[in-house]
Amino acid sequence: MSVGIIATGAWLPQREVTNEHVHALVPDAPPEWIAGRAGIHARRWAAPDEATSDLASRAADQALRAAGLPAGSIDYLLVSTSTGDFPQPPTACLVQDAIGARNAACFDVNAVCSGFIYAVEVARALVLANPGAHVLVIGADLYSRFLDYSDRRTAVLLGDGAGAVIVADVAEPYGIIGAHLSSYGDASELIKIEAGGSRLPASARTVAEGRHYFTMQGRGVRDFVFDNVPALVGKLLASAGATAADVDCFIPHQANGMLIGELAARCGLEHAHRHQVVGKYGNLGSASIPVTLHDAIRHGHITTGDLVLLAGFGGGMTAGACLLRWAPPPGSSPPLSASSPPAPEKGVSS
Repeated sequence: MSVGIIATGAWLPQREVTNEHVHALVPDAPPEWIAGRAGIHARRWAAPDEATSDLASRAADQALRAAGLPAGSIDYLLVSTSTGDFPQPPTACLVQDAIGARNAACFDVNAVCSGFIYAVEVARALVLANPGAHVLVIGADLYSRFLDYSDRRTAVLLGDGAGAVIVADVAEPYGIIGAHLSSYGDASELIKIEAGGSRLPASARTVAEGRHYFTMQGRGVRDFVFDNVPALVGKLLASAGATAADVDCFIPHQANGMLIGELAARCGLEHAHRHQVVGKYGNLGSASIPVTLHDAIRHGHITTGDLVLLAGFGGGMTAGACLLRWAPPPGSSPPLSASSPPAPEKGVSS
């Protein structure tokens, strides 16, 4: 047996925020500038009464339904997020309670936008150590609560959402072939939310100074991505005995529509299907890869036996890549039909 992803799910808030809506909040960011610079036309923002665990729980329900599993069959529940409901308890424990996964051991993973890949690799190790286990891995972020509308470089990029997968035993030759993770703490200033932790606890002063907002040094992040991610991908492919030409589908972190195309070219993946949802959902943080993966599955762009490459990068700085041979859907062996993808469901990415 091998270990792989057996089901996916996703959930996006109902509120769609177009570039025109953002322009009303960020006057120096006209709609055409946002589209031209970031390739983003809309994003979803959570309702005032929604938190990260709410989105994560709904994505989890979708993945469980796709796998045909009850919540009680989940042995481990991991939530990758950097915008949890609270500093503590873990958001994973809130999701456990919401979906009824009473038998699961729960914890959060925070590697910002790379976190989903980190969590999948942890899940793989858990299944290898506990054959037969089912691990629910959720990437969820709610960045709309941390936007500084005076900073057009970041306020126009980010959205809210959650994506989930179930990691379990699969038959060979399917499943996760390998992964590479790396971190670069000397670049930690590039992406951050400065206040709210033990170094700068929340106070009237930190709020007045806007230090609880998300900040990013865009040029520095771009340089980091191109300096590190192509090499990481190359290392992973080489260790798996594969080449870029072997990859059928490439799913990168949906940071910026313009950056994604250039990253694919630098990785030698121009021929692969490059799935993108950034145009309609924006940058979803740790949710971007699982939401995009779910969208690709639903539209028939990934079928049984395809070689799928996931690649993420985010604050820390962190980076990760995962290579997997896509497994058949639970209880069946025929590939998904590209000509007749499943019908979209209300409130779920499509």
